[in-house]
Amino acid sequence: MLIREQIEEKLKAAFTPAYLEVVDESYRHNVPAGSESHFKVVLVSDRFTGERFLNRHRLIYGTLSEELAGPVHALALHTYTIKEWEGLQDTVFASPNCRGAGSIA
Repeated sequence: MLIREQIEEKLKAAFTPAYLEVVDESYRHNVPAGSESHFKVVLVSDRFTGERFLNRHRLIYGTLSEELAGPVHALALHTYTIKEWEGLQDTVFASPNCRGAGSIA
């Protein structure tokens, strides 16, 4: 199973998302071909209602602790409640540029 698929399954089980997108952005970084090390996650869930962004991220880190201790080097998180998400339709979520360009991690 691909790491991306593993991440999707765990997040679906833990958050019952209204919307979930997991994008493997490893190709944007200076890593060997086939690496699954850099991901962007857009997650919309009622579970985030009343939670600050820092705690939302902690919840995800806890869910993905195995992946973060292993193959995943970077995880860009975009977390929203359903109400927040409604105001963001048609928004493109850009990940930060790679700071490690020029060296293979």
